[in-house]
Formats: sequence, C-alpha cells, structure tokens
Amino acid sequence: MGDEEVTTRLRRNPLTGASPVRLALILGTSLTVALTAVCGWLGYQTIEARKAEQTRDTLLQVARQGAVNLTTIDYEHAEADVQRILDSATGEFYDEFNSRSAPFVDVVRKAQSKSEGTVTEAGMESITGQEGQVLVAVSVKTTTRGAPDEQPRYWRMRLTVTQSGAETKVSKVEFVP
Repeated sequence: MGDEEVTTRLRRNPLTGASPVRLALILGTSLTVALTAVCGWLGYQTIEARKAEQTRDTLLQVARQGAVNLTTIDYEHAEADVQRILDSATGEFYDEFNSRSAPFVDVVRKAQSKSEGTVTEAGMESITGQEGQVLVAVSVKTTTRGAPDEQPRYWRMRLTVTQSGAETKVSKVEFVP
C-alpha cells in the first residue's frame, strides 16, 4: 500500500466511504433542520396558546359585563339600561329580550325599582370555537318604592357568549338553580 492510498483510507469512513468532513456537514445540517422544526412548532404552540387565552379572557369579560347589565336597572333610566342590555346581546337572547323590553320597562317604572348587580365570581365552563359558556355568580341589591331595604339576592347564570368578527356579545342567558 502506498502513502497516498493510506491517507485516502484514513480520510474516509470505512462503513460509508464518506469523509469525516462530509459526515460532520450532514450531521450538522440534520441537527439544524431538526432544531428549526422544533423551534417553529414551539413558537406556533405559544401563539395558539396566547390566542386561546385572549379568547377566554374576552368571553369572560363580556359575560361578566352582560351579567352586570342584566342586574343593574334603575327605573329613572330604564330605557337606557334596556338599550345597554340590547347593545351587548345577539341571537336568541337579543330577540327574546327585545320582545319583552317594553313590558319590563313598565314594571320597573311602576315599582320604582332600582337594582345593582355585582359579579362575585365568574368561570369558563366551556369553549367551542368562538363561543363560550360562562358561569357567573351575581349579588343583586334591589330597592323598590315603599319597601324596606332588602338583603342582597344571589343569582347564578350561565351566559353563552359568541364572538362574531370584532364583536363579542351575549347570545343566551340561563338562570342556574
């Protein structure tokens, strides 16, 4: 064996016939591609988690405000209070509340009723796409003309909140025993 043949054999991997430099290059490239793929996947997961958190926070906030709107009614501003409820409503809930709003305003005015709702707790029950069901606990203090001050009442509601484009509104309200 000549010196040249020995040098060539030392530079090549006996199993693959490739030089150590070529093997290092292939291994380095493979690791770079794998690390890039893992980083991309982790970045995507982070973005999706942030979107989900933002959706959850928006649904919770709209449900909390919807519960306050529903339980804070002043006979002196009944029409504005009802309009505030309708502005934050959509779908089935909007249709139902809108159809009953005039008699509701009459009852509130005749009783000279004032109620103030405060959300004590709220939690996400479920999220499906751009819709969520939120359980909300509300403390409601009500006063009426000629009646002694009442103790606060505690209500629980399940509000379905729907995102449609840039708007997020209450689409259904159920009282939970």
